[in-house]
Amino acid sequence: MTASPLPVLFISHGAPLFAIEAGSTGPALTRWGEGLQRSGKGLRGVVIMSPHWMARAPAVMSNPAPATWHDFGGFPPALYELQYPAAGSPALAAEVLGLLKDAGMAAGSDPERPLDHGAWVPLMHLFPQANVPVVQLALPVDAGPAQVLAMGRALASLRSRGVLLVGSGSMTHNLREFFGGAREPAPYVLEFSRWVEAAIARGDKAALLDYRRQAPHAQRAHPSEDHFLPLFFALGAAGWGDEDAVQADYLSREVMYGILAMDSFALA
Repeated sequence: MTASPLPVLFISHGAPLFAIEAGSTGPALTRWGEGLQRSGKGLRGVVIMSPHWMARAPAVMSNPAPATWHDFGGFPPALYELQYPAAGSPALAAEVLGLLKDAGMAAGSDPERPLDHGAWVPLMHLFPQANVPVVQLALPVDAGPAQVLAMGRALASLRSRGVLLVGSGSMTHNLREFFGGAREPAPYVLEFSRWVEAAIARGDKAALLDYRRQAPHAQRAHPSEDHFLPLFFALGAAGWGDEDAVQADYLSREVMYGILAMDSFALA
């Protein structure tokens, strides 16, 4: 057991180009990861949820050597040459499965699952040496915010066992506007992102669970909510909404391409 629980991360992974166009968010993640590894807190693995793996029910990657999957098309050739050779961890995957089942969630393992770009791209910045074992967790297709929050809660005890829990998504994700050529942040992107930040800060669980009705521009920020749901995984793992307050330590509030809010923060 670690002396104190590890923090939880929410990372906006933006577009696949984030792998080679790091902006200010990539270096911020690298600095944070270096600090965690220097802290002596006994980091033994990462469990990460990405919206680029969706399954009918909770599923856990048990592959001991997951491949780097370039699950996208039409990008510069250099992007397809990148590899992230982190090991998997069948033992950690078994722990995850056990905790999900203890929480009443039927879950299965996938021994052949590769790392999709929602996992390896942010981890490439966070732990560039690929020296931390990785287990990926699928996002259930039919899950909403409350269900994903419960998944995070089910795994929260791993934080005291040297495991970093990560929700990888995007604070805003309207790809229909991606090729608009804007460089200044769109006003709706900033308004939505700061509303979310304020809701987390005041512990307003009801408002955030109902964000599609209460948050400004929610439908425009997320035409579908798959890239927002990993936020609830991170919040659940951090115990957000319980009696104890949760502090969000922002690593980035960058906006890329005018419409992709790269908000990334640690929760403790």
